[in-house]
Amino acid sequence: MTTSETAMTTWLRELPKAELHLHIEGTLEPELMFALADRNDVTLPYDSVEAVRAAYDFEDLPSFLNLYYQGMGVLHTQADFFDLAMAYFARAREDGVAHVELSFDPQAHLVRGVPLEAPFEGLLAACREAESRYGISSALIMSFLRDRDPAEALEVFERAAPWHSVVDAVGLDSAERDHPPGRFAKVFARARALGIPGVAHAGEEGPATYIREALETLDVCRVDHGVRCLEDADLVATLRERQIPLTVCPLSNVKLKVTPTLTEHPLPALREAGLNVTLNSDDPAYFGGGMLDNYVACHDAFGWTRDDFIDMTCNAVQAAFMAEERREALLERLA
Repeated sequence: MTTSETAMTTWLRELPKAELHLHIEGTLEPELMFALADRNDVTLPYDSVEAVRAAYDFEDLPSFLNLYYQGMGVLHTQADFFDLAMAYFARAREDGVAHVELSFDPQAHLVRGVPLEAPFEGLLAACREAESRYGISSALIMSFLRDRDPAEALEVFERAAPWHSVVDAVGLDSAERDHPPGRFAKVFARARALGIPGVAHAGEEGPATYIREALETLDVCRVDHGVRCLEDADLVATLRERQIPLTVCPLSNVKLKVTPTLTEHPLPALREAGLNVTLNSDDPAYFGGGMLDNYVACHDAFGWTRDDFIDMTCNAVQAAFMAEERREALLERLA
């Protein structure tokens, strides 16, 4: 506990949290970006860490993605992905995160000439090391870029066959607007046939109809973001009845102008509607903080109690891709 840390912040730090919506490429801090650029002889369009941070004033999701893909250009080797993930795991441990689900975008690396082995093996090695060193359990989500050809997503999934046994879920991310999830029905069906569940970004910048489409055509078990579901009362009823988890990312939503301020965020309304809400950081290096920052910000904005945070943390643990023994152990710590 720091001298300026409140009792509530200390309690939130010690709460064993589960992070379900985390893009590992979005954890790349400017300092590591420069170190990897130097390692791989990559020239960045910024002359300092401060210049990179100054660029983090996004107008919307597309403006963020432009910088996001530019930043990941420093990731070339298995060692790079290992170092990226381990840097995140170290920060997550300080935030009291007990379980992490790492989503990554293999297509974004393949188009740069980076083979599948680099992210898969680098991230898997980091997951093993984090469990050994920090006691953090983890899961791996192979995500597809919705603004690219669905046939390419299916091809990449098949190329990843050597790692299918360690893929805990497939996902759908990147620019949502004008890219409905139903276009990716084939790759999600293929994964499902192999026993691999699906999750998908929907209802962030895209309409509520995309959430229903993700449920009906992709048969997802979780919706990433989902905040625009409130625009459709029937959809809200469906989400409540089925208790579909929503992996909400409060600080990300503010940073990308999904909501003007955190106090205006629909999170309280989502919870009042009886929906299955979890809190997550999304791309913490770009959006102003990790899990603890998101929890503290929600406490400050909404005045939530310890019971509120325990409820949402339990939601996340229940929805996580983890061994039942691990789930029971974490739920016992939250009781």
